[in-house]
Parts: sequence; structure tokens; C-alpha cells
Amino acid sequence: MSESIIHGVITAMVTPFDERGDVDHDATRKVARHLVDHGSHGVVVAGTTGENPTLTDDEQVELLRVVVDEIGGEATVIAGTGTNDTRHSVHLTEASSEAGADGCLVVTPYYNKPNPAGLRAHFAAVADATGLPIVLYNIPSRCVINMPPELMSEIAAENENVVAVKQANNDELGPVDGLDILAGNDEIFLRTLEIGGTGGILVSSHVVGDEMRAVYEAHRAGEPERAREIQNRLAPVYEAMTVTSNPTPVKTALELMGVVSARVRLPMVEADDEQRAAVRAALEAHGTLAAA
Repeated sequence: MSESIIHGVITAMVTPFDERGDVDHDATRKVARHLVDHGSHGVVVAGTTGENPTLTDDEQVELLRVVVDEIGGEATVIAGTGTNDTRHSVHLTEASSEAGADGCLVVTPYYNKPNPAGLRAHFAAVADATGLPIVLYNIPSRCVINMPPELMSEIAAENENVVAVKQANNDELGPVDGLDILAGNDEIFLRTLEIGGTGGILVSSHVVGDEMRAVYEAHRAGEPERAREIQNRLAPVYEAMTVTSNPTPVKTALELMGVVSARVRLPMVEADDEQRAAVRAALEAHGTLAAA
């Protein structure tokens, strides 16, 4: 089987906002270009890091069009289309397919907690709405429910275009029959590659994307010691990106680096002084920022 288009360093891209709180399309282009120029094989538009719970459908689809226009053809562009409403997820998936996405990331429905039969029916409806590859997103820390490997295998077997899972349950990281495995957390990126995964959907790649790409390339080249050395060196940056809820830390880092503003939409808030200092200290220690 040929290599999936969904592989390597895929960045869960932030959504920039302007002074009025509107989506900033010029800044969006700048972020997308920054990511492609610094290691990303692809991006996810309007995922958790992209603050999709506070984007309207029109904002989300237009955001996708802007990113496709800027980097389509150079990088894989995946649309976050999962919600806890199957009809809404189907609508977003259809609209994103028409807007030029290369694939869709579909999270497990949150809050309403469907049982396994409901999960299978939900993902089948979304998969039927598109010919694009679908990536399941298993993140029990945010969605309460967990999809065990056996259930994910069943969903893959029942839906030909369900091809991968973003696994954000570190405790159940392992192969899943019928699916490519993508790291859902930065700290398990190399571990995911070592168990046969194809890459990761990552956050710190906004900041240290070239080095995360080097982890991937070293692993692919059969240089495990080099891959481990780079991954270990990145650990403090990964930790700094979790000092408070995502995407506040990574937007803070991007602002410190002069890429885009740290503005977020409520109920998310910008970093406080202590959190901002922690992000700055990690970037300075790593050499990403010159020490003040």
C-alpha cells in the first residue's frame, strides 16, 4: 500500500483573530506559510487548537478556503469537522469537502456520550458524506468517552474511507487494525512512530516544527538514537505548551516569536503573567527566543 497522504508532522493550526475578535485571514495565511516553511507536512484547520467550538460554520469553511488557497498543493490540509451533533458534522464535512480539504478530522461526540452503537452510526454517517479520508479523533480527556482499539477497528472495517486515528489517549497507544496511528499529544510523537504510527497531529510544531520534522526524518532513516536525542531536547517546549489550556500557550509563543497575536475567543483567555513567563523561559532556554 502506498504511503497515506496523512503522515509526518501535521500541525493543529491556531486560528488568528484581529482586534475586533474576527478571524484574521491575512494572519491565517502568515501562520500557514510559517508552518509549511518550518517542517509541517500538513495542517489541521479548525480543530481544538483552532478554537472550532467558537467558530461559526461560515467562518470555519472560509478559513479552510484561505488555507487551501495559501498552501494547498504544498501541504495536506485537513478540516476539523467533528461535533456532538451528527447532522452538523455531516454538514461541515460536506462543506469542507467542497471547499478543498484533503481529509477530515472527526472527534468523538462530546457531552452527550453515545454508546458504541451510536459511535459506529455517527462515524458511518460522516464517512458517507464524503469521499475524503477520515481521521478519527480519540481524546477522552476532553470528550469523556474513550474509543477502545477494538471499536476503532470495527469502525474502520465498516467504513472504507476511515483511514487513521489521532490517538490522544496515551495509555492506549498501540497499533489498531485497519488504521494508521497519529500521535495526538506532542510528548508521544516519537513513541507513536516507534510503534508503527505514521506521524502526529501536533501543537508544538508551531514553534519547533523543523526539529519535530527532524525527529520524523531520523526515525524514517533508521536513526533511533538521533530521533530520541531530538525528542528529549524538545520536552521542555512540549511542557510549556501545556501550562494552561490549549491554545493559549502556543498562541503566546507565536506572539513572542512575532508571528501572530495571542488573541483568543472567550471562554478561552490570554495567558497571565506567570504563564507567559513560563512560555518565554522555555523558548529562551531552547534558543527559539533570544534571552531578554
